[in-house]
Amino acid sequence: MEITGKAVRIYETGGPEVLKYEDVSFNKPKNNEVRLKHHAIGLNFIDINMRVGAYNLQAFAPGSQAPYILGMEASGEVESVGKEVNGFKVGDRVAHCMNLGSYSEIMNIPADRLILIPSDISYEVAAASTLQGLTAHYLVNELWKIKKSQTVLIHSAAGGVGILLCQWARHIGATIVGVVSTKEKSKYVKSFGCDYTIVSTEENFVDRVKELTNGRGVDVIYDAVGKDTFLDGLECLASRGRIISYGVSSGSIEPLNINLLRPLSASIACGGLLTFTKDPVERAKNATELFSLISKGVLKIEINQRYKLKDINQAHIELAGRLTRGSSIIIPD
Repeated sequence: MEITGKAVRIYETGGPEVLKYEDVSFNKPKNNEVRLKHHAIGLNFIDINMRVGAYNLQAFAPGSQAPYILGMEASGEVESVGKEVNGFKVGDRVAHCMNLGSYSEIMNIPADRLILIPSDISYEVAAASTLQGLTAHYLVNELWKIKKSQTVLIHSAAGGVGILLCQWARHIGATIVGVVSTKEKSKYVKSFGCDYTIVSTEENFVDRVKELTNGRGVDVIYDAVGKDTFLDGLECLASRGRIISYGVSSGSIEPLNINLLRPLSASIACGGLLTFTKDPVERAKNATELFSLISKGVLKIEINQRYKLKDINQAHIELAGRLTRGSSIIIPD
């Protein structure tokens, strides 16, 4: 049965004004799909990259065409299931991430893309932590194994992923340097485990890192900024260190000469969450580990911004303008 719900779509890429809040018709779920009623929706920088055209939407929705419903993360309740669906039933509490089309009251989605939410995790926490938490998971566990003796530099430390990285590295016992844009955010990230902070609008982070580490540099840099920070980051890596690029909020990274890494035996890694969520078994395992740390209080999910779906334009303006801190969610009307 076809049903109508509110959603946010774009017909072309551009500024926040291209986001259109409107009625959308949804067909009956296919045999392998479920229909979800969303209770909370995640707000992430990947949404902005998609809106402005920095990411190819076809890569996330092959064969589709405009208009696109944006959004890559949400939590909700299963309302109906297709004939071939196993493992999920009506009423189940679930979350999903890296699935284009999350900016909507309802959504049809393949069942093998879903993650069951533990009973002690709220819809809001799930929507605020699934995408960002699974990102932090692969950054800490896959692209670099943080050790207790190491020093970690985290760009955008006050953001959703940044705050989780601070807490995770603190749990392991590493020394943490967080880069933020304001003094207010400096105080904020220190409450989540940062040993030192660098206010990028007032200090040169390369010089400050060298000062803090007595010229040694840091073992790993987590960089979600890109163009404005990546090349400078190479100057403050320790011997055998690694810089990890997992975002480009300031623009694409310029080409570099790999010989710059040779004197330090340093390395570069690039990460994308999609590759760590395609396998349902791996995704479920990682989500179980993530939600367990949240339940135990090791990782605190602080939701500091809540927006109505109809106010998505303002949400994008504030996120892009670095006016947010911690996690942000969108509440369907």
